[in-house]
Amino acid sequence: MVALDITVLEQHMDLLRPLLPARDAPEAAAYMLLGASDIATDPWTGQPRLRLISHRVVGIPAADRISASPVHVTWSTTGFMRLLGDATIAGKVPAIVHTHPGSHAFFSEQDDRNERELARTASLKGVRGLVSIVLGGDGSICARMWTDANGYTLADAVQIVGGRFLRHASNGDDFDAPHLDRQRRLFGDRFNETLRSLRVCVVGCGGTGSPVALLLARLGVGRISLIDNDTLAESNLNRVHGSRRHDVGMLKVDILKREIEAMGVDCHVVTSQAWVKSEEVRDTLKSADFVFGCTDDNSGRIFVNRLAYFYGIPLIDVGLRMVAASETHGNDLNGRVTTVLPGRPCLICSGVVNAARANEEDLERSRPDEFQKRKAEAYVMGGGDPAPAVVTFTTEMATTAVNEMIAALTGFHGNDGMVPNRVRRWHARDERFTAHGSREGCPVCNADGSRGAGDVVPFLDAVS
Repeated sequence: MVALDITVLEQHMDLLRPLLPARDAPEAAAYMLLGASDIATDPWTGQPRLRLISHRVVGIPAADRISASPVHVTWSTTGFMRLLGDATIAGKVPAIVHTHPGSHAFFSEQDDRNERELARTASLKGVRGLVSIVLGGDGSICARMWTDANGYTLADAVQIVGGRFLRHASNGDDFDAPHLDRQRRLFGDRFNETLRSLRVCVVGCGGTGSPVALLLARLGVGRISLIDNDTLAESNLNRVHGSRRHDVGMLKVDILKREIEAMGVDCHVVTSQAWVKSEEVRDTLKSADFVFGCTDDNSGRIFVNRLAYFYGIPLIDVGLRMVAASETHGNDLNGRVTTVLPGRPCLICSGVVNAARANEEDLERSRPDEFQKRKAEAYVMGGGDPAPAVVTFTTEMATTAVNEMIAALTGFHGNDGMVPNRVRRWHARDERFTAHGSREGCPVCNADGSRGAGDVVPFLDAVS
């Protein structure tokens, strides 16, 4: 059986919340279209998984509503047939959402009977399946997907993803972790349980990625994926956590896996010696609940930037810029953490990445001879001297990045959760929270087509 989980983007949940005005209100309903993320092999279980992501909310017109009470809701099938047609054209999965205002979320016998007939119709129309989501008046959520009129799969979890990350699991496992008792005392039992359920991907395992990975394991994250194709150089010893001199020449991902396993904290670590844009890591990225961008190249950042919008996976991107003092100016020491997700500006609109430099990096990887030729002719910038790096600064920004994930899970610094963009200027002894808007017409963060689209051809709607 294929495991199933469902992501509802916060901006779509905001459209659904008015369906639950009060506990004694009549039941209400809406439709949705969901993007599909087919994961052939979950890297931690080795099994296939399906993740569905909210793509669009479709209201049910008042004219289609027949009757409603606190224990039932009925509506005309006219809009449902239109939904099936839209799903077929768009290649999306149709969903019905209804409420249980006075109780928790569950599937009643009446739901079983009604949905079975709707699923039969959906099957005859040739759509992939029919999803049903129930919103409880107590804030609970449950979901399932009918593959035909005779069978359905319950979602293991439904997560609401925005500045906050709220996970509703259908069957949480018993989890007793004495070593996490101190953080339980601060954030409660559910904090540790949610961390245990998370799949987190760290892209880049150097000066920021290595402390991020080790901190995630110490926190109690249950599954971590490490992606990096570099080996440890002697010059990395000043900032790659867990590394030792005899590790020079060893893969960075293997060093971190060794160190995490040596902790004995029951964290399942998988590694990929690959560039983030390689096809071999797509399932790993699509399986993640959070992605930490700790790579120093523009091309990789643009790639995971697009992933955040198409799959509704929050990206926490870390960057540093350090300039040594000269005769004309002092040190210029800057650290940045940017959180990227649907509803917020992308890294390009925020001015974090350079698209022209990203093209040069792709050229250097795919056609190195042509890159060197253009560099000699001054058509590309090329790589200069290695950038300065000091372990205290890289580690501080790694900690800041992990704290943003904690903010998403707990809301400890406000109900909006993660801060969109935080810049720390050590030389100026200040910290700034800069605001950026999405560029008009941006095809990534200002386009309805990419938000929760899931799998499309070509991947991420990007042509190499």
